[in-house]
Amino acid sequence: MTDYSTGEHVDSSINVHIVPRLGARKLNSVTPMVIERFLDEMEGDGVGRGIQVNIFRVLKTILRDAYAKGAMADDPVKGIQEPEYVRSTVAIPSLAYVTKALAVADEDLALEIVMMAGCGLRNGEARAVNVNNIVAQDVYRVREQIHSNTLKPAKLKHRKTGEFREVPLPRSVREAIERYEGKHGTTKDGYLLRGPGGYFTEGMERRRVKRLFKDLPPVEGVGMYGFRPATTRPSPSPERPRRPSPPSCAATGGRARARPRRRHVSCPPSCSSPWHRP
Repeated sequence: MTDYSTGEHVDSSINVHIVPRLGARKLNSVTPMVIERFLDEMEGDGVGRGIQVNIFRVLKTILRDAYAKGAMADDPVKGIQEPEYVRSTVAIPSLAYVTKALAVADEDLALEIVMMAGCGLRNGEARAVNVNNIVAQDVYRVREQIHSNTLKPAKLKHRKTGEFREVPLPRSVREAIERYEGKHGTTKDGYLLRGPGGYFTEGMERRRVKRLFKDLPPVEGVGMYGFRPATTRPSPSPERPRRPSPPSCAATGGRARARPRRRHVSCPPSCSSPWHRP
């Protein structure tokens, strides 16, 4: 499994964006005006705001380190306003639209949508749907995702390599998996969705989504991420009181025991998702 590390993000920021634009300059010639022009160029080239934020942080770390070591007379990023990343609002499609989408979409995209709508998977996790992850009749173990950059299996988002989470597996979703497997089979590793390079990549997903939205125009704001219902995403419940913190060793005379860790389930059995059946 590929572990897409922070180091690779940093290398990409340096080699793809920073060096081509600033690599020919000497350190002392990098001024706040040069940095502002650098940010304007990225904006003009259509670099996403989220990527701009990461690139600027890498550049700022490099320049601040050079300034701290005396290689630069002045702090070149002092007073520079960082790019702001504002998350766009994701609209959730109606059940009627999802039902029509499953009929219009090709079989690969339809299975991905079923996994997102029924189990609350992210689209990268749904691209990695695997029959070996069905650990019980009603439990699906989410182990990995097909990464959008490496196009290979990678660890789950916000988790360490090897960690997983388990989610309820509705009967309708399990039956959709079984139908797809019966018709198309799996790879030797159990993956259902696949492509010419071996895995079902984001590019393959994007082309199918574009075709789906052309044949079945969605309401404004609906995108692929919207097929993951908000009801299947972990969120704090305002009605549920917080659990008390475990007692400290000082309060218990050194006899405090760590509370056992539970496996995270992103969707409770009481989920109101329309894809869940009793």
